[in-house]
Order: sequence, then C-alpha cells, then structure tokens
Amino acid sequence: WENELQLSDHIDLSEFFRKTYGPTGAFNAKPFEGNRSWAGARPELRAIGYDSGGVAAHMGLLRRFIKVGAADLLVAELGLYAVRPDLEGLGISHAIRAMHPVLQDLGVPFGFGTVRHALQKHVARLGRHGLATIVSGVRVRSTHPDVYLNLQPTRVEDVLVVVLPIGRSISDWPTGTIIDRNGPGL
Repeated sequence: WENELQLSDHIDLSEFFRKTYGPTGAFNAKPFEGNRSWAGARPELRAIGYDSGGVAAHMGLLRRFIKVGAADLLVAELGLYAVRPDLEGLGISHAIRAMHPVLQDLGVPFGFGTVRHALQKHVARLGRHGLATIVSGVRVRSTHPDVYLNLQPTRVEDVLVVVLPIGRSISDWPTGTIIDRNGPGL
C-alpha cells in the first residue's frame, strides 16, 4: 500500500525511475526529481521487485472510474511500469501475471493501462498469452499532473490501450473512440 512506503522507499524509487526513464528522454525523468516516486496520479498500491542491486522492477495501481465513450467504468489502472535496464527482457507479461491475483482480490472488472506505440511489441505478448487485449485507435484524455500556465489543463493522447479482463469478460468492455481518465495517468 502507498501509505506503507517510508521516505527511503520514495528516494530509492525516485532514483530508479530517473535512471530507468531518463534514457527514453530527459522529460520522462523530470517528474521524479526531488525524490518524487510518482509521475502523475499517486498509486494506491505498488508492486516493487528488489534484488541485490536494489529496486529491480515496479508497477503501480490505482482504482478509478474512467469513461469509455458514454459508459462509466471502474478499472484498476496500471502504470509506472519499469524494469531496471540490466534486467530488461524479463517482460511486462511477467509483472501482469504477478499482479493478476491482486486485481482479482480488489474485485475490479478490468485492469486498464496505456503505453506508447513504441512499446507495442512489448505488450503484444500479453495478447498472445490471453492476459490482455490491446486496443488501438482510441484516444485518451487526461489532466496534467500539475498546473502549467502555458498549457491547457487536459491533454489528449494517441496511445495503445491495454485491457485486462478481471471480473468481467472482454466482451463487456464498452466501445468508444475516446477514454476520459478524468485525472492524470499514473
């Protein structure tokens, strides 16, 4: 649980995210400056893998309502996924499998996440293993995590949507071309 983390945990996670996300662009590491261990919304639950080198992997979870088309839907949003660079290749599918029992215990109908199109090959394995469905052609609207005087408070992104059927069938996922997150992503 988020409130079980100590200051030292936030410091370690912040460093982990800066080192992991930094190579993908300086802007991607910026949210984790000042020992901040979250980029957008703060997760309520985290799965953190450790090894002798410290933080090895991370995935955050936040239960929230989203709007898919005109339908309000409870989901467990998954985000802040990262694996230390020396461990890359172990796959997001392993982390999702590890989180699946937690999602079932939370009683949510669906897990939900978004990834950049550049990560399509990494998440495609989820679909092949039946863990998730990858939805393209859907735009996701969310708020910025902070207020910026030079930006509108919301943004719309063209991303891949990852849907994990947990308590309901994927056939129950509503159709729509826009998902309204009504808050910042993880």
